[in-house]
Amino acid sequence: MTTDDRETTPGFGSIEEIQAKFAADGYIADRMLVTTVFLSMSLGKPMFLEGEPGVGKTEIAKVMARVLGTELIRLQCYEGLDSSTALYEWNYTRQLLELRLQEARGIEREKIGSNIFSEEFLLQRPLLKALRSGAERPPVLLIDEIDRSDEEFEAFLLEVLSDFQITIPEIGTLHAEHVPFVILTSNRTREVHDALKRRCLYHWIDYPSFDKEVRIVRTRLPEIELRLAGQVCRFMELLRQQDFYKRPGIAETLDWARALLTLGIAELDPASTDATLGCILKYKGDIEKLRQLGLDGLVTMALMPGHDPSAAPPSGV
Repeated sequence: MTTDDRETTPGFGSIEEIQAKFAADGYIADRMLVTTVFLSMSLGKPMFLEGEPGVGKTEIAKVMARVLGTELIRLQCYEGLDSSTALYEWNYTRQLLELRLQEARGIEREKIGSNIFSEEFLLQRPLLKALRSGAERPPVLLIDEIDRSDEEFEAFLLEVLSDFQITIPEIGTLHAEHVPFVILTSNRTREVHDALKRRCLYHWIDYPSFDKEVRIVRTRLPEIELRLAGQVCRFMELLRQQDFYKRPGIAETLDWARALLTLGIAELDPASTDATLGCILKYKGDIEKLRQLGLDGLVTMALMPGHDPSAAPPSGV
């Protein structure tokens, strides 16, 4: 059975509907991204999202699950991840207990254990759980940070995503009742094989523009003043121009803005910025480098009137 033979369930009627529902849930998405989401759901093809850490790749899957009212199933990839951890395992404890119960019941010796390799004793891991979901609406399957897994697992995943079916020797071939909404993310710590990318619709998520980031901050933190939001986003924009080991993403922007609000900071200043650098940069070397570059100067630049969004509302995205 091929992907085209199975029923796909588009979750949205239009690209505009996706953009509006994402925005209502606090995720500001541009036209190209929501177009990719719409086509992925309509065509039943996985979506492959690449970008720097903290730019909102994982959040897309969470938002999709919320606005669709469906389950989010997450497979977090890591080095050494194998098919049994991602797909299924047998419940050996329960199988052993069943054998002992059958012996106690006096079942004929040759019939003991005849049922222990059935779905009843199967532990479904994320991939199988997504394929076998009996819910009315397919789940969102998030395969997070695929670049952290080994190439052997990547090849296995390619096989699963090609036909959306898996074969269990003791049971047979299990097909997906509905094609799950699949999102793969990568921080590009290594190149993912072209064969896997060919199965997907690709989208690169970059750092947001100044106006877009201000809009994101004010959407997620409606209590923040527009002036402070602009100063925070301008400072982050300046940091991303530097050669840090780990440039801050949107996640760090939001964390920092929350921290400033918690401390009652109404306007950016060098002292409060220095005290809260742990919200922005996660490596000692990057913090030291920032101080060597001149923290006071960067804060001063962030306060320049030309980058004050209160002078004119942020443009639409």
